[in-house]
This record gives sequence, C-alpha cells and structure tokens, in this order.
Amino acid sequence: MDFLGSEQHKIINGDAIKVLKEFIDDNSIDLIFIDPPYNIGKNFNGHKDKWDKDEDYLEWCYEWLKLCIAKLKSNGSLYVMTSTQFMPYFDIFLRDKINILSRIVWYYDSSGVQAKNYFGSLYEPILYCVKDSNNYKFNSKDILVEAKTGAQRKLIDYRKNPPQIYNSEKVPGNVWEFPRVRYRMDEYENHPTQKPIALLERIIKASSDEGDIVLDPFSGAFTTAFVAKQLHRKSISIELQEDYIKIGLRRLGLSDEYKGVKLEKELKTYELQKINKSQYRLFETNYGTYLHKENQGNSRETL
Repeated sequence: MDFLGSEQHKIINGDAIKVLKEFIDDNSIDLIFIDPPYNIGKNFNGHKDKWDKDEDYLEWCYEWLKLCIAKLKSNGSLYVMTSTQFMPYFDIFLRDKINILSRIVWYYDSSGVQAKNYFGSLYEPILYCVKDSNNYKFNSKDILVEAKTGAQRKLIDYRKNPPQIYNSEKVPGNVWEFPRVRYRMDEYENHPTQKPIALLERIIKASSDEGDIVLDPFSGAFTTAFVAKQLHRKSISIELQEDYIKIGLRRLGLSDEYKGVKLEKELKTYELQKINKSQYRLFETNYGTYLHKENQGNSRETL
C-alpha cells in the first residue's frame, strides 16, 4: 500500500475496504462520492468488473457502504452510484442506516444505437444521502440553474403583492443532464467509466465548503479530486490500480513522474495523426508526388 500526493490531496494506492478500515478515521469526512465497479463486465486494464454471483457483489458493496457511513461527520453527505439493476438493493440497504434525501437520475443522450430489441439505458442513478436530516450542508445558491419558464417567458406571478416576474433561477431537480465524457473531449482520460467534471462540480459545490475533506474510495480517473482541488477543498482518493494512480498524480499536478517514469497525458489517435502529418511536407516532381520529412535531409517517400 502506497501513500502518495500531498497533505491537501492524499492518494492511497490500495484496496478500498482495507484503507477505509485501517487508515480513515470515523467521523472525519465532510463529503463522500462513490462510483464503484458496477458488476456489468467493464474492462479496467485487464481486470473484469464482474463477480461470479450477484450476491457476492452486493455483499462486497454493503461492506464498504457501512464503512463509508462511519467515516462521515455528523453533518456529512454521501452520494453513491451503481448500475440501474443494482441500485434498488443499495436503496433498500441504506434506508435504515442513513437518510436518503434524493434519488437522482443522471441523464445523457447517445449518438449511437443503445439497443435494438429493448429500450436502451440513457441514465445512471445516484443516491444523495445525509447522516443527519436536520443538520447537513446544502449550498443551494452555488448550484442554481436557469428556470426556463420564468427566464424565457417572463411570466408574472400575480399571487405576490406587488406582482413579480417568476424567478429566472432555481435549484436543480433530481434529473441532471450532463454529457458523458467522450474520446475527443479535453477532459477525457484513458478510463472506461470516467465521470464528467460538470457532474462532480454540482455535487461538491452543493454539499461541501472550501477547506472541507472530500473522499472518493474508487477514484478511477480522479475527477472527484480534480474538481475538489479546483474548488479549494481537500481530497482523499483511494485507487487499487497503478495505471489510474498515475492519472491522479498527473491530473492533480502532484508529481511529474512515477517510479522514475515521466507522467504525460496519453495522446489520442487523432492527435498522433496530426503530429505525424506535421513532420512531412508534400512536394511534386516530374516523377511523382513525394513526402519530405522535415529535418531529415533529402529522404523521400513516394505517395
């Protein structure tokens, strides 16, 4: 188990349950965001996200859920995701252990065909929970969105004295529309289940203050810690795989290298193609068209 990062942004390379048990104090965390493996067969660098039995997956989930609840401060908040088929089990398990305030749907459109023989999935569920329903943080003014009826139609509320135009802003409802992270987006990292910055911005702004500690026990692409840093929160990130630890160290600007290897963002296919093309210059002769590689003397390659 390795302890990396800084005092403000800690990264722990290890098993989430072991780290939660042994290294995270009870009642010490302001906000926990949990985006665990979904048990649907995703490939995480050769590690298949699939348990032999659903019961084994749920037993594993219940263990870290209980630990996460114990780590929350009395006024702390917890957001947890999983697949649509397993969220009902999470919901029932948590009902008598923590207060579920909202059942959120993260909706995204899809440019491709989701399914042909049934209704394809275009959302992921999120449970928003607090330890004490009478004492928790919710910074509503920091997450306001446009109230389209009031902002666009300029309707008048005649119930008020004097009559006033309806509010142009409102607190978001429980259906959130954010695009999934696509390959060509600047924020894209080489991770199969990366969550968008905009999603974590809403969660962290709503349920924490500057200087608070945000915990992510399955850090993956480290979006939670990245956003926490941008918003002047502290973070604790737990991640089992070294390849993703490298993403975290680089993305948070905590290190330029890892075990002697320079940390650089992996170039995308189209970026590599642009680089390769920029190294050559086309020119024509009576005998054909050639590629001339810059700074390589007179070497030619015939097209």
